[in-house]
Amino acid sequence: MATTVEAYNFILEHLNKIGDISTRKMMGEYLVYFKNKLVGNICDDLLYLKPTDSALRLLPDAERDYPYEGSKTQMIIVDKPENTELMSTVLHAMYEELPAPKSKTARSKK
Repeated sequence: MATTVEAYNFILEHLNKIGDISTRKMMGEYLVYFKNKLVGNICDDLLYLKPTDSALRLLPDAERDYPYEGSKTQMIIVDKPENTELMSTVLHAMYEELPAPKSKTARSKK
């Protein structure tokens, strides 16, 4: 089941209060970026975050599941994305742990 526009807008409305959020649509679902680092997905009307050490520490009781069929990573399900204070703390802590985005180099023409 693809994420509904209503669920996407609800999640994004609250994440945008934190700032520096962007998304990219992928096959009816969305990749979620914070300050250009991939932090999670919006799939099946739920926000999933990568299971970084800080996210696991700050969301110790959160359920974990695979965001889509074929996913290799069990991710953290955020049950209250509207808790912007907690989400801000989690995303800023995750940002420090996640690797820098790979730079896009121009391909040389042969």
